[in-house]
Amino acid sequence: MTARGDLVRFGGVWLASLVSGVGSSITSFVLGVWVFQTTGSATLFAFVMLSAMLPGLIAGPFAGVAIDRFNRRTVMVVTDSLAAASTAAVALLLYLDALAVWHVYVSAMVSAACGVFHLTAYQAMTPMLIPKRHLGRVNGLMQTATAVQIAAPLLAASLLGAVGMVGVLVIDLASFAVAMGTLLVVSLPAPVLHPQERAERPSLGSDLASGLRYLRARPPLLAFVLTLTAYNFLFGVAGVLVQPLILSFSSAATLGVLMFAGGSGLFAGGLLMGAWGGPKRRVSGIAAFTALGGAALALHAPWTSAVVVGVAAAVFLFTLPVVQGTVVTVLQSKVEPASLGRVMGTSHTLGQLAMPAAYLLAAPLAENVVGPALEPGGPLAGSLGAVVGVGEARGLAAVVLADGILLVLLAAAVMLVPALRRLERDVPDAVPGGGAAEGGGDTEGAQDPEEGVRGAGALHG
Repeated sequence: MTARGDLVRFGGVWLASLVSGVGSSITSFVLGVWVFQTTGSATLFAFVMLSAMLPGLIAGPFAGVAIDRFNRRTVMVVTDSLAAASTAAVALLLYLDALAVWHVYVSAMVSAACGVFHLTAYQAMTPMLIPKRHLGRVNGLMQTATAVQIAAPLLAASLLGAVGMVGVLVIDLASFAVAMGTLLVVSLPAPVLHPQERAERPSLGSDLASGLRYLRARPPLLAFVLTLTAYNFLFGVAGVLVQPLILSFSSAATLGVLMFAGGSGLFAGGLLMGAWGGPKRRVSGIAAFTALGGAALALHAPWTSAVVVGVAAAVFLFTLPVVQGTVVTVLQSKVEPASLGRVMGTSHTLGQLAMPAAYLLAAPLAENVVGPALEPGGPLAGSLGAVVGVGEARGLAAVVLADGILLVLLAAAVMLVPALRRLERDVPDAVPGGGAAEGGGDTEGAQDPEEGVRGAGALHG
């Protein structure tokens, strides 16, 4: 097996993930529109987003166990098939004029849970297909795919007018077919599909906790994952407040333009990561780009200028693919393939836990605590008000400013905490060479498990 062949195989897996992700993003958007147009309730619309988030809190460890126990291609195909069945059921109910709001919630939950399985399998397979030196680049490609998915609503809006909701759902089903067909056609090496067999398979309960046990046995990696959780929390605060902040001084049309600017920054960051591969000193690079993102976020607060906010939003989101892509690269490099699924599943769950906490805390804090203090004559009007302004919605600006500062402080903590600063030196690489091409060339029928875990003993507990 050649390195070129592995890149072609990876390209097939990546294309399947991209096509499936774009189709799912389009469906998620149009179903949210249907719920809002049907009910007129912003709360019920928000529940669609919540339904798509909650499975990530639960499914991560289960996804990791399944991916480390079973054929990874089979896991991806089965979960994609379940997501497709859910979409097909919604399309049929819509066609029969029998679709209810709760059907949309159930479908969103099923699709989101299946997406966790798909993403975790993808991330666990990647370091077995790609040499270690290229992991940053391929993780950058994945971040670019995420940026494309964010742009999916623009396509969805056009499709709604052209083919209607049922037509959009049928297109999503076609994307599932393309993705699954690609996964079935691409020839993948046996070590990529079958992780190392364990002499004794532990109970399901023990296996579900094994990702956390793995991290606890390696304090630098646990500290690294908890740092990512803190990053996700601060990013979630920005995500829930920036749009209302923009609307407080501009129109919905301007918000759309600024969201496009931010999405462009996200896409550019993914392209950079794909071409560059990320910083050679990865932990230091994560800290540097986190600090840059925090500074850009803080610039949203003092001004009510669409131009300033547009530039700041583009820079802020530009840093996201580099940070997230490099984080995934570190984990893929430091965790042996036989345990990578469970560790990534646990990392996803810990990261997702931060998001609802951010959503529930940020807005009430801005509106009910900081906002009143920044009203004319309020206790913060003469101090903090001199920076972010005084009056309506300035509480949003103040919390966004604090969020940006906390991101900068988080970056500083990464460099000051020895366990994090020295992680790359103190924790050996699990796969010294990386990539199935460097492991000998057995294909799917191979039975030698050692080929699939080159260097697996480096961190084995």
